[in-house]
Amino acid sequence: MCGRFAVTTDPALLAEKIKALDETVETPGGGSPNYNVAPTTTISTVVKRHDEPEDESTRRIRSMRWGLIPPWVKTGSDGGPDLKKGPLLINARAETLTTSPAFRGSAKTKRCLVPMDGWYEWKPGADTGTAKKPAKTPYFMYAADGEPLFMAGLWSTWRPEDAGPDSRPLLSCTIITTDAAAQLAGIHDRMPLTISASDWDRWLDPDAPIDEGLLRGHGDLDRIEIREVSRLVNSVRNNGPELIEAVAPEAGLF
Repeated sequence: MCGRFAVTTDPALLAEKIKALDETVETPGGGSPNYNVAPTTTISTVVKRHDEPEDESTRRIRSMRWGLIPPWVKTGSDGGPDLKKGPLLINARAETLTTSPAFRGSAKTKRCLVPMDGWYEWKPGADTGTAKKPAKTPYFMYAADGEPLFMAGLWSTWRPEDAGPDSRPLLSCTIITTDAAAQLAGIHDRMPLTISASDWDRWLDPDAPIDEGLLRGHGDLDRIEIREVSRLVNSVRNNGPELIEAVAPEAGLF
């Protein structure tokens, strides 16, 4: 799965780098580095959309809540989405997203990319033979070339039941996961689905059906490396560059 990640690239710089429109300017603190991104955080995503129905779709950087809210979620007493009963949809499995009621609508025309420096996973320690659970060791998976990774995602728009069609929607997203491959499988059995730069537009195209071949790939697997990091990342209250710095590895990882 992918339940925590780090992103340090300013959205405006990212937009310039990938030739996209930056539509995140109204998000307070949107350009601040975040070394411990947790579910429900507002994050930057990449989409392709039209200004007019007949024009060419263009890349845009948009702010979204991490944790997809399908458009059919009911309105709560506070006027926002009622999320008390359903699961927190931070991940979607690549194998089932086109058939899942929660994701299949977004899979048709609302696909996105989630840029990040890397993500965290926790590897269980060896069984101690006692009732005490072994401590989990955190690892950071990142691109060795220092450039961002772009993970496949889906997004959705949600409006209160009494809102008009021109009201500003709540945008939310989920990160797609797939079976872990190569050395990553030694940490966790799932990993985010990476999309290579050459496939970004094919994945994002709002006028084309989903390319299921991309769902079976590991686009940037050869760029990814792993390092053990501090247990400071275990708490979402901690947020700084020390979270992604390497620590001395424990014996017996591989």
